[in-house]
Amino acid sequence: MPTIRHDTLPLNGLDLHVAQVGSGPPLLLLHGWPEFWLTWEPVMARLSERFTCIAPDLRGFGRTGKPDAGPNDKVGPKAHVQDMLALLDALGLDRVGVVSHDVGAYVAQGLAHAAPERMDGLFFFDCPYGGIGPRLGAPENLREIWYQSFHLMPYAADLVGSSREACNTYVGGILRHWSGPNPHAFDDVIEDFVDNFLQPGNLQGGFDWYLSQNASRIAMIRGEAPVPKPIAVPTCIRWGDSSPLFPYAWTDRLPEYFSNLDLAPFPGAAHFPHREKPDAAAAEIGNFFNRR
Repeated sequence: MPTIRHDTLPLNGLDLHVAQVGSGPPLLLLHGWPEFWLTWEPVMARLSERFTCIAPDLRGFGRTGKPDAGPNDKVGPKAHVQDMLALLDALGLDRVGVVSHDVGAYVAQGLAHAAPERMDGLFFFDCPYGGIGPRLGAPENLREIWYQSFHLMPYAADLVGSSREACNTYVGGILRHWSGPNPHAFDDVIEDFVDNFLQPGNLQGGFDWYLSQNASRIAMIRGEAPVPKPIAVPTCIRWGDSSPLFPYAWTDRLPEYFSNLDLAPFPGAAHFPHREKPDAAAAEIGNFFNRR
């Protein structure tokens, strides 16, 4: 793989870090929690001969600046969408393909609603969306979503960041659990992930997403989340068939949210197909965008 280039761009009120590699049509890779740009490195290596891979650290994450000391409940999807549109402008990109999951999936949906003319297509590994509804907070699911409430606590970042061991236990434990049948998917980078989240502001920066989304999460659990106009941008969703966090059965309402949808399970993977099975993940991404 060619050397990954790292840049920090002043835009939209913060210094945004972005990793880039490759040549060809641009793909914007949007990470989730508990991740940062490095989560995409395996698929970047496999796609860089055909695509320009652009992997930013979202606001509050990684090497991107922390303009807010936190806790901060004003960094929901709209803020991230404005950051990403500013990034596309800074890079001189009129249109881009978007690859995302988890937090990044919310941002990608926001981009498609705000600026569909700039999207060459949307690709998701899993796709949290309003149609999950009350199932998110069902009693049998509480053991999986407890962390979303924990992240609202003002002491959460201090507790997780109280020692390297504590951070490794928390972040590493979640990465292993959410990788389902592939618990060693992050073993080669787990120390890098711990290093990242121990940097000043990075734990709270990630937790701020949950503070900002709490009202929307409660509305979803109550069954009151509004159904937006369906996204017409061509969309491909490959949903891990072994995810303990987002069961494949929750895909049933996706056609209400995406009017041009290619949906299929991703076999043998859970929440992180891009790390668990990078060969197959890169092939799915490449096949979709090569058709565009």
